[in-house]
Amino acid sequence: MRIRTLTTAALCAAVLLLAACGKKAGTDDASSATAQADAMAHQHEHDAPLPSPAVAQPPIAAVNGQNLVYGKLGEQPLLGYFVTPAKASGALPGVIVFHEWWGLNDNIRQMADQLAAQGYAVLAADMYGGKSTATPDDAKQLMATALKNPKDLDRNIDAAYGYLKDTAKASKIATLGWCFGGSMSFEAAQELSGKLAATVIYYGFVNDQPQALAKMKAPVLGLFGGKDGGIPTTTVDAFTKGLEAQGARPIVKIYPEAGHAFANPSGQAYRKDDAEDAWKRTLDFLGENLQSS
Repeated sequence: MRIRTLTTAALCAAVLLLAACGKKAGTDDASSATAQADAMAHQHEHDAPLPSPAVAQPPIAAVNGQNLVYGKLGEQPLLGYFVTPAKASGALPGVIVFHEWWGLNDNIRQMADQLAAQGYAVLAADMYGGKSTATPDDAKQLMATALKNPKDLDRNIDAAYGYLKDTAKASKIATLGWCFGGSMSFEAAQELSGKLAATVIYYGFVNDQPQALAKMKAPVLGLFGGKDGGIPTTTVDAFTKGLEAQGARPIVKIYPEAGHAFANPSGQAYRKDDAEDAWKRTLDFLGENLQSS
């Protein structure tokens, strides 16, 4: 799994938040997963996915959504949320949406509705085995557990892609994720190398490892907070330069005053202007790469 190969700066930033930076990045899946979860926990220490008027805005057009099984991990069904425009006809471009560290909750389903209303078949994948939470301690455990099982995460990603491609008959497919889901979007861009039309990463863990970035064939939009203590701008800059060294032309926007989770309207770090700008950039980017001929 590629997300474990964090830059040294990113991993040390994560562990320094706990006043210890002792392990070399990428040497151990369990320690790296714990460090990432710890870093995220620090950013969400006083946060919770609370109901918010901003998240309750109806989509711009009617949509049809349902919970469904999109694959299996062994005998365990993968239950996600699939949504399309109500007036859809023919093959639509598809987007795999990856949830934040809270899990596949109503906020993510509502964001999937918003995206589907723009003309997409959207599958919100569940990376936590049906679990979600509203407490940082539980979210930290869920995230760390998921990251310690990298092969299962990749199989889950493959299943989500397979559902959109083979069952929903999506014409093109992109990935999009926030927080933990941003890390999953980064992972999916590698796992699905050469199969995606676009990748959107909202403040997820990224790295500058050439062997990882060389697998990212799709156009990339990255959206980060300048005051995100878990994902420092030095890491984002290294990621950007690493992609450019591969010949890519990523679009990376850092919002100087924003912290982690600035685009989550149900969280306490929400920054309305930055979030709205990021969403507009997201829709423009997806439209250019999924809907243009």
